[in-house]
Amino acid sequence: MRDTQKMAVIGGVAAAVVGLAGVGVYVLVGSDGEEAQSTVAADSKAAEAKKGPLSAAEVRTAAKEFLGAWAEGDTKKAAALTDDSAAAAKALGAFRSKAHVSEVTATPEKAEGEKVPFDVTAQVAYGKKDAAWKYDSALKIVRAAKTGEPVVEWKPSVLHPKLKDGRTIVTDESGTPPVTAVDRDGSPLSAEDHPALAGVIRDIGKRYGDKTEGSPGVQTRLVDAKGKTDTVLRQLSEPTPGKLKTTIDAGAQRAAETAVKGKKKASVVAVKPSTGEILAIANSPAKGFNSALQGSLAPGSTMKVVTSAMLLDKGLASPGKTHPCPKYFTYGGWKFHNDDNFEIKHGTFAQSFARSCNTAFISQAPELKDDDLTKEARDVFGIGLNWKTGTTTFDGRVPVQSDAQMAASLMGQGGVRMNPLNMASVSATVQNGTFRQPYVVPPSVDDRTLAKAPRTMKPGVQKDLKSLMKVTATGGTAAQPMAGMSGDFGAKTGSAEVDGQKKPNAWFTAYSGDAAAAAVVPASGHGNENAGPIVRKVLDAARG
Repeated sequence: MRDTQKMAVIGGVAAAVVGLAGVGVYVLVGSDGEEAQSTVAADSKAAEAKKGPLSAAEVRTAAKEFLGAWAEGDTKKAAALTDDSAAAAKALGAFRSKAHVSEVTATPEKAEGEKVPFDVTAQVAYGKKDAAWKYDSALKIVRAAKTGEPVVEWKPSVLHPKLKDGRTIVTDESGTPPVTAVDRDGSPLSAEDHPALAGVIRDIGKRYGDKTEGSPGVQTRLVDAKGKTDTVLRQLSEPTPGKLKTTIDAGAQRAAETAVKGKKKASVVAVKPSTGEILAIANSPAKGFNSALQGSLAPGSTMKVVTSAMLLDKGLASPGKTHPCPKYFTYGGWKFHNDDNFEIKHGTFAQSFARSCNTAFISQAPELKDDDLTKEARDVFGIGLNWKTGTTTFDGRVPVQSDAQMAASLMGQGGVRMNPLNMASVSATVQNGTFRQPYVVPPSVDDRTLAKAPRTMKPGVQKDLKSLMKVTATGGTAAQPMAGMSGDFGAKTGSAEVDGQKKPNAWFTAYSGDAAAAAVVPASGHGNENAGPIVRKVLDAARG
């Protein structure tokens, strides 16, 4: 019995020897009980000490042991030297198998308290590709909750600083290939040549790179739970760019960029009415938020195109019929007025449209339901539907409103929100008679279904609307920027008041032939003077 106890004690001491060998502490055990008992007492003190702060030696040794086991490919041992062996084992195994890392060298640097920075040199082998991958990482040593032993606090970032929970490092050829965006004629579109398109080119590259014939090459990349690339960490072989065709018209694009250049803020978009193809996109400044496609601003009187379609459809207006345009009209407790408080006595609806008479539209509010304008915008012009343009866009908003807000929405104020893409599409719908959802990447690339408006504009309404926009472009508020234009064309101006702004946002939307465009110049004044010239330059370049 004494022999058994003695062997148990000796065995316990032997275990202590193994546990402390890493920090240079060795205990010689003899054959008598007294020495064994003194060793147990020493071990108890050591265990007691493990509850306190980590020593520099403990931090250094624990880090060295873990990094050594990782480098040797001993996943089980390395995982056991962490505070979460299950998670560590899974991640360490994936690093070898999925990232295709064949060798690892991890060199610790000087510890910073409990944190130990280290250099990693990993050898990545995939197929016939073999390359070194160098980076820096760090780990932290903590005491194990149960034993008090110094162990690595497990986090995925130990393997790589960018690795987080839910992410995996893989090496393969299934990433997203780079793309060379080209215009409608096949000529390259680069961010360097067209800064205004930089964001769009980058976005469509991410969305459609894998739909082209390009190759990403062999990449070590960070992927999410769905396998989607988060970050390319190492490029083992050069990628082959795929060609991605867009609908951009190079001539119209250059004209758009030139037209907004020099403006503190301005945006313009051109579309092709017969197809919905986006011909040009430009913003000033060129870099930053893409307000041409994603902006959300009150469109002012350009919205009267949609409102007129609704009034014509309901029989509440007709181009040649007398229509009220008083100085003031009160609705919902709010007194509305015209620019400079003008009025048109005994005038027609065409005259009111051409001069952009606010009260001519507000006066019809008592005859309307709160959702009439919302339905017209959505069901005929496609505003607010889910546009799948191929890039990120804001697709317009015409909310259901009541009282004074509903009346204000009739002239593009209230809660109505648009951008140049939306308003270019409005003019395109008038020109074509049918809403064609705008797009910059052809739907054939990914077989996506474009949005369709529930109903087509009535032929009579289209005819009247075109006549209204034509008279506005030849003898109304849009006449100056549209002067000298011939053929099938029309336009509408807008000036949207914004609280706290000294000058309104200038808007202009128009069509000419098979091209439509719209522009906004924030805080600049009237649409015909500020946004009109931009639209005209783009239309001249895009007509054909």
